[in-house]
Amino acid sequence: MSYLLIIVVYSAAQIALGVWIARRVKGSTDFFVAGRSLGAGLLATTLLAANIGGGSTVGATGRGFRDGFAAWWWVGSAAIGSAVLAVSVGPRIWRLASAHQFKTVGDFLEWRYDKRVRAMIAGLLWLGTVAILAGQLLAMAAVLGTIVGLSKTASCLAGALVATTYFAAGGLKSSVAVNGLQLTVKLAGFAVAVPLSVAAVGGVTGVHHALPAGPYWSAWSNGASGWFYLAIVAPGFIVSPGILQKVYAAKDERAVRAGVGVNAAVLLAFAAIPAVLGMIARARHPELFPGATDLALPTLFRYDLPFWVGAVGLAAIFSAEVSAADALLFMLATSFSQDVYKRFVNPAADDMAVLRAARAGAVTGAAVAVVVALGVAQDVVDALGIFYTLLGVSLFVPIVAGVYSRRGNARAALASIVAGVAIAPWTSATAGIAAAIAAFGIVSIVGES
Repeated sequence: MSYLLIIVVYSAAQIALGVWIARRVKGSTDFFVAGRSLGAGLLATTLLAANIGGGSTVGATGRGFRDGFAAWWWVGSAAIGSAVLAVSVGPRIWRLASAHQFKTVGDFLEWRYDKRVRAMIAGLLWLGTVAILAGQLLAMAAVLGTIVGLSKTASCLAGALVATTYFAAGGLKSSVAVNGLQLTVKLAGFAVAVPLSVAAVGGVTGVHHALPAGPYWSAWSNGASGWFYLAIVAPGFIVSPGILQKVYAAKDERAVRAGVGVNAAVLLAFAAIPAVLGMIARARHPELFPGATDLALPTLFRYDLPFWVGAVGLAAIFSAEVSAADALLFMLATSFSQDVYKRFVNPAADDMAVLRAARAGAVTGAAVAVVVALGVAQDVVDALGIFYTLLGVSLFVPIVAGVYSRRGNARAALASIVAGVAIAPWTSATAGIAAAIAAFGIVSIVGES
C-alpha cells in the first residue's frame, strides 16, 4: 500500500464521518456551538485537534531545523496562553455566553460595546484567518509534495477540499466528531515516530555529534525563535474567536476549566517534540537548509522511518493540518454568517438562511486561502505569525477589558483596535498590545472626565 493511498483512504474516512454526523445538525445552534453540550473530554479533544496543527508540527519543526531547541517556545507559548484562558477568561466569558446565548465573539463584542466594534473585528478576523488557513494549506502541500511529489497547487486544493467538505456539512458538531479521529491518529503517530526518529540519528549523543554546540541548543532563544514568541502567540490563544466559540459550546463552567486546562497541559508536554524533530532532521538532511525548512518533518518521516511507521507519522501530520483548517473554517463561517450576514445584510434571515450563509462563508474563505497560499505566504510560521499578531493587537484588550471591567465604551475599544493594528506592523506584537492598552485607557479616562 502506497503512502498516497493511505492518505486518500484516511481523507475519505474523515469526510464520511463528518457528513454522517451532519445528519444530526438541526439548526445554527448545533452548527455554531454543538448544542452547548461539550463535556471536558470533548472540549479538550476539539481544542487539541485544532491547536496541534500546521504551526505546531510542520512549522515548529522547520523552526527547530533552522534555529534549534529554542523553537519549543512556539508551542510552549500556546500552552501558556491556554493555561491563562483555562483559569481566567474562559470561565468568565462562558458564563456570559450561557446567559446571553452568544454564538460568536462578535455577539459578545456588540453586547459589551456596540455594532461598530463587531463590524471592525469581523473584517480584521477575516484577513487574519485567511492568512493562517493559507499557512495550514502550505503545511499540507509540504506533506503531499514529499509523499508523491504532488504540486503545491494540487496539494492546497486537495487539503482545502477535505476540510471544507466535512466542516460545511455539519459545522462544529461534525468537527468535534472528526477531531476525535484526527487527534487519535496524531498522538499515535508521534508516539511511535519520535523514539524511532531519535534512534535513527544515534540518540541524543548522535544529535550532539552531528550539530554544532552553542546557541543552537539554547532553550531561551536563537535566531528568529525564542521567548519572544510568547508575545506573538500567547495572547491569540486567550482571545482567539475559534477557541472562545468552542468554549461557548461547553456544557458547564467545570468543563471549560478542565477541558481548556487539559489542552494546555498536553500542548506544554508536546512543545519540545517538534523542536527536537527539527534538530534530528537537520542532522539527517542538512541539504534542506536553509530554503525548505517546511519539508523537514515530512522528509524525516518519509525517508528515515520504516514504511508503516512513516505512513502513520505522515497521516498524523496531515491530520494536524486538516483539523487546524476546519477550526479556521469555523471562524470564517460563523463570523460571516452571524457577524456580517445576519447582523448587517439580512437581519430578518431565518435559521436556515444563516446556515446557508455559514456554509457559503466556509467555501469562500477556503478559496481565498488557496489563492493566498499560492501567491503570498512564504512558509507556515510566517503565515501564522500574521494571524497571531493581528489577533493579539486587535482582540486582546477589548475582550479582556470587556470581561473584567465595566470601564471603557465602544470608542475606547475602537481606539485600542486601531492603535494596536497601526503600531504592530512597524514594531512588534508587544508594542502593538501596549499601544492598544494605552489607547483604551486614555479614551476611557477622557470619556469619563
